[in-house]
Amino acid sequence: MHCPYCKNDDTSVIDSRLAKEGTEIRRRRECLKCKQRFTTYERADSVFPWVIKKDGRREEFDADKISAGIMRALEKRPVSILAAEELVSKVIQAIVARGEKEIPSAIIGEEVMKGLKALDEVAYVRFASVYRQFKDINDFMSELSSLLTKRT
Repeated sequence: MHCPYCKNDDTSVIDSRLAKEGTEIRRRRECLKCKQRFTTYERADSVFPWVIKKDGRREEFDADKISAGIMRALEKRPVSILAAEELVSKVIQAIVARGEKEIPSAIIGEEVMKGLKALDEVAYVRFASVYRQFKDINDFMSELSSLLTKRT
């Protein structure tokens, strides 16, 4: 591992811990030349499925799209970055765990909505309004009333 400060390739591991529910290893390292410390993360390389879009196109799985959608929905909400990152990890794990070579984008969207619903209802409604392409206020109110009904 190259030191990000001096680019030396001689570093040592000071500490290793499990991270993100055991799916990653967090390592604290120290450069043997400049003595700077830094953190690295190690995870198993997963085989991601191809995503089948609504119009039938196929594209490579992109975890950054999931992260961006979740972060956009959670913008200005009282949810920690750590909780948002954990949700992203859970969604990705659920997709990979299916073991499929191709997956409809609708399944990914439903996984995100399920996680957002549990994490923050306002973020859930934000995401659902874009994902489900609400046509008017009636669609929006219908989703809100179903959310309120499930709550009571």
